[in-house]
Amino acid sequence: ASPMLQSMLRPAGMLNARRSAYAVIRNLSTTPDFNTSVDVHKHSISLRQTRAEKLKEMTPATTGSLIPDSIKHVEEDEEHITTAENLKKLGQAALTREERVRRRRALDQFGLPTFADFLNKQKLEKLSKKPISILQMNIGLYCNQACNHCHVESSPKRKEMMSEAIAKRCMELMERTPSITTVDITGGAPELNDQFKYLVKEGRRQGKEVIDRCNLTVLSEPGQEGLAQFLADNQVRIVASLPCYSQKNVDTQRGKGVFGKSIQGLLQLNQLGYGVEGSGLPLDLIYNPLGPFLPPEQSALEAKYRQQLADDFGIQFTNLFTLSNMPIKRFADFLHRRGELAQYMDLLVRNFNPTTVPGLMCVDLVSVGYDGTIYDCDFNQQLSIPSPFSSTPSQGGGRSVFDIEGFEELVGRDVAVDSHCFGCTAGNGSSCQGATV
Repeated sequence: ASPMLQSMLRPAGMLNARRSAYAVIRNLSTTPDFNTSVDVHKHSISLRQTRAEKLKEMTPATTGSLIPDSIKHVEEDEEHITTAENLKKLGQAALTREERVRRRRALDQFGLPTFADFLNKQKLEKLSKKPISILQMNIGLYCNQACNHCHVESSPKRKEMMSEAIAKRCMELMERTPSITTVDITGGAPELNDQFKYLVKEGRRQGKEVIDRCNLTVLSEPGQEGLAQFLADNQVRIVASLPCYSQKNVDTQRGKGVFGKSIQGLLQLNQLGYGVEGSGLPLDLIYNPLGPFLPPEQSALEAKYRQQLADDFGIQFTNLFTLSNMPIKRFADFLHRRGELAQYMDLLVRNFNPTTVPGLMCVDLVSVGYDGTIYDCDFNQQLSIPSPFSSTPSQGGGRSVFDIEGFEELVGRDVAVDSHCFGCTAGNGSSCQGATV
């Protein structure tokens, strides 16, 4: 008889016995938790409920503005007080020159060349502008926080803001530069600038990806109750600062109460779909070291962040970007006062990685300051090192967005470099989009 016929003729009792045996095997299975419900649509709902409960639990402790605490920190912290006194006494230009001299002396201490000479000795081509793909705009220094390592020295006491005229001019130039695919908005806390929503809407109207470099705590500032929904409605990519998954480290670097408000912000964004796979709402996190050392390997640290934030809070995110601490502004002052600037510069140079150079952000990015001046990157902007247009380098000045007709005028020009550039080429590299290798 055929196999099919044999199975049809098999006694019913034999089949029942075999089923019973399989049942026993299943009961003795080594995978006792292989019992996930097939109602998969309920799984995300369960996570949403968990986050909703966390939000409700945290809200009483995270209400109110961070600004009073940040102002108090600026007025009482020794390093902030010293910086403010020097700024008042010497002016920003003199402080910036002094900072550059310190870094140069630190390199001289170890007999190290300038960054440009170093590239030449490594037989690497000098950096020059490619077609611009990213327009990064620093639209003001006002911030609800006053972080110890802030490379732009933002705080609630800084009042510098981009004007409407400059914001509109940037959008005009972007529309004339078809190679630009992304407008990257930063600050300060850029959301607290009057031009922020205009820039978001205009960037999206032009079909560009819009990035908001968000400190997370701004989402719970009084008057910003609709901010998260606005970002979601306009499909803004959020790149959010979270230098650690522990409260102690975050509050040490960024100020008292920042961790709790940051977690609250992430939960709020997750509830809107940010960071959730398939939502079309990317949520990236930024890590930078607490002290004078290089960041860990990016993918390994991302896995650790993902596990800790999911286990502790049910938080999801898209990517983790690691950034080196640049030896400028507050972090440079921190190193100088501790007598560690020379050692940190030596660390950066010793860990120079030539494979990071092709991915440096400065070659296809243009940075515009709140006053409209054009720079090759945000770090150069903070050091007042403008893009080297042929008509201005000898005077040490820089062109503004009103001096050009399109950002393609930068293509082919040399990129301005200085000793801080070693920070972007150490280890796995560092850029606004994380590691470069």
